[in-house]
Amino acid sequence: MSVIATNQPGTTARKPGQKLWVTTVGAGLVAAVATTTVAAVADAAGVSLDIAGEPIPVLAFAQMTFLFSLVGLAIAAGLRRWAGDARTVWLRTTIALTALSFVPDLLADAATATKLTLMLTHVVAAAIVIPVVARRLR
Repeated sequence: MSVIATNQPGTTARKPGQKLWVTTVGAGLVAAVATTTVAAVADAAGVSLDIAGEPIPVLAFAQMTFLFSLVGLAIAAGLRRWAGDARTVWLRTTIALTALSFVPDLLADAATATKLTLMLTHVVAAAIVIPVVARRLR
């Protein structure tokens, strides 16, 4: 027996990228675990997670990574709706934003190892979220 899919009136065909939010939330959760792991390993290796004498809680890495994944979801949804080539614009935008995310780290009142750890967490999160979302924007 074979099944033929038809688009009957009153039904909707599944569009590529229709589940963008599921994919982005999933990637955000994976990225949150990954950045928290990087921070925990750095902390265990003796890298200070202090900025201006105030410690960054390790779980804050998960929270901020997931929060900015949701910001990425909003950007991706807007691009999918209004950009002619959403995937290309997504890649250019998110790579530029990742590079810009290094600026506060470079300017922070923190040790060099701390700054490098913070920048590494940005790269790890970007390496996880950006390509996954880009595939949904094809």
